[in-house]
Amino acid sequence: MALDRDLAVAFVRALGRRIGSAWETTAATGVRGLRLLRETDAFASFTFTESGDRSFPTLAGNVAGEPRAHARHDDGRTAPPGAPFDYVDVDPYGSPLEFLPAAFAALRPGGLLAVTATDLTVLAGAQPAACRRRYGSRPVRGRLGPEGALRILLAVLAREATARGRGVRTLLGYVGGHHVRAYVQLLAEGGAAPPPVAEVAAEGWDGPPLGGDGPWGPFWLGPIVDPAVALRLEVPVTAARPRELERLIARLRDDATVAAPFYYEPNRLASTLGLPRPPALPAIVESLRHAGHKAARTHVRPEGFRTDAPRAVVEQTVRRIASGA
Repeated sequence: MALDRDLAVAFVRALGRRIGSAWETTAATGVRGLRLLRETDAFASFTFTESGDRSFPTLAGNVAGEPRAHARHDDGRTAPPGAPFDYVDVDPYGSPLEFLPAAFAALRPGGLLAVTATDLTVLAGAQPAACRRRYGSRPVRGRLGPEGALRILLAVLAREATARGRGVRTLLGYVGGHHVRAYVQLLAEGGAAPPPVAEVAAEGWDGPPLGGDGPWGPFWLGPIVDPAVALRLEVPVTAARPRELERLIARLRDDATVAAPFYYEPNRLASTLGLPRPPALPAIVESLRHAGHKAARTHVRPEGFRTDAPRAVVEQTVRRIASGA
């Protein structure tokens, strides 16, 4: 998780402003929060809660030398003293759902909410019945499943905000190795447009094939990376894995240029179209851009690209490049 924590530091720094108070709901040893506290100038105070009897003594020892940090042996499903907070971080083992009511209740309007989900077997399609039961959504299976997992999580956050008469703005969402994580801003009451959340039906869907007959979702169908945030992301000098973070930031910046949901892969396109070999990814992206469409690589899969071009245009472009025309 070192890369994940590196990106957390980069994200907070990219905001370029004072945040104030923070609460980490399931802090474990407190490593993420302590890094944010010590490697940015954004926080005046950080409250850590941990319910585990074995983990809490380690947490208490880790924060003991930091006057701005406060550790509580408490349940992350209940807001601690100090609420409302300007930043709340939910990073449990498994699903974050049971922690979201307290997180939203403890978050100041305009504040930032960071949420991790590690139950990808559910969110990414291996257990569709469980996903419908827990998240109220039909997941995408297969290679697009991880992005579908992120979009289901974002849809849940939007739904939770809407139930409270508020909205969310996605600042950064990404797929990690075995998890998805989202940073969103809670919008003030009355200041939110309807969220871009909807089911995707097979009929009328003109993006990458999702497999099966649908419908899928509901998904968050808006941007997963805010362009302004992406441009300000930089590798911190304190990064534990700077080269990996640099590559990830480059791909996140690419994602920020194309809001279209889901992505294509040249090898799968070649297989679908019966081509002997897939065209090079850079050639496809450049050709689509030359034709006036948005296209860019994605962080979700190294060989993937997303575009706002209709599927027929993508397939026509791939055929033309493959033929040498």
